[in-house]
Amino acid sequence: MNVVYGEEEMKRFLEEATQVSQEHPVVITKFICGAREVEMDAVARDGKVLVHAITEHVEDAGVHSGDATLMLPTQTVSQGALEKVKFATQKIAQAFEISGPFNTQFLVKGNDVMVIECNLRASRSFPFVSKTIGVDFINVATKVMVGEPLDEASLPSLERPIIPLDYVGIKAPMFSWPRLREADPVLRCEMASTGEVACFGPNLYSAFLKAMLSTGFKLPQKGILLGIQYSFRPNFLATAHQLKEEGFKLYATEATSAWLCANDVPATPVAWPSEEGGDKSLPSIKSLISEGLIDLVVNLPNNNTRLVKDNFVIRRMAIDHGVPLITNYQVVKLFAESIHYAGQLDSNSLFHYRQKESQQRVANKLTLPSIPVGL
Repeated sequence: MNVVYGEEEMKRFLEEATQVSQEHPVVITKFICGAREVEMDAVARDGKVLVHAITEHVEDAGVHSGDATLMLPTQTVSQGALEKVKFATQKIAQAFEISGPFNTQFLVKGNDVMVIECNLRASRSFPFVSKTIGVDFINVATKVMVGEPLDEASLPSLERPIIPLDYVGIKAPMFSWPRLREADPVLRCEMASTGEVACFGPNLYSAFLKAMLSTGFKLPQKGILLGIQYSFRPNFLATAHQLKEEGFKLYATEATSAWLCANDVPATPVAWPSEEGGDKSLPSIKSLISEGLIDLVVNLPNNNTRLVKDNFVIRRMAIDHGVPLITNYQVVKLFAESIHYAGQLDSNSLFHYRQKESQQRVANKLTLPSIPVGL
């Protein structure tokens, strides 16, 4: 599965498809650029939704849900769009007379909501949402499937959602790129992650940084290498300024460096891997990484670039030298916004946040369902 941005890419991917099999058709669907992806985890009985939780991907649509970074509660989706998500979920549950767990994925662009797919099973995000809101979705699903009674009044139905007010949960993917030699470490439509972590914090930024650190990501201390394809540059400029203001020395491939400098973001130009040794005046990326001068690589590529091989070499170089790598614009944007909170991270447990919120809700004459033992 691939996203095609131009005619040349279309020809290349169709040629690859015919090499795999000339007997099976190629399915082509329209890709919605710039859409947010939202997931609904739920359990229904006879078509009635009993419990639900809505998560939002940090990454725009186009990244496999298993590789996406999830946020609960949602952060950028409008209330109107969320109501449409809930309405569509109930319609789907009724139409299929669902009894048990299910997961539905949505595209949200502005106030438009589109269904990607509905999976009639427990999803990989069930444990995360159960932990975050304090309701055991699998326990509810099991009771539904074996016909056991439930206290529906205490469950987070579509009409009575449980949404954390004073903390945020983040589920981040973990990858095994160092063990997969010559694999391209970039986020695409096909799943590549081999694990995941969940972390919690008093705000989005703290929770996100905790999750990144828990995956083995090391915060940069010296320099950041930026490789930004042309289509990403208008949106990336504010992020580049944030990184500069945090005091990082920025390195960039030649065209990116010229663009950054022209926009008041000083960046040292470096040679592309294929050009190393040709222009002696430009330092090589490999030497800068080997000397520890670059300790984060941001590489935002697309397939519509003539420098596909060079970008791949840079990404592999980062992985093979143990240097953290970010290949998604939304992730690096949130990272730049979050790095300011690096010195303010707490070590409070999820139970601390939930207990504090429960006390506040009781004080406000609101109630939460009891937290099951073991969650």
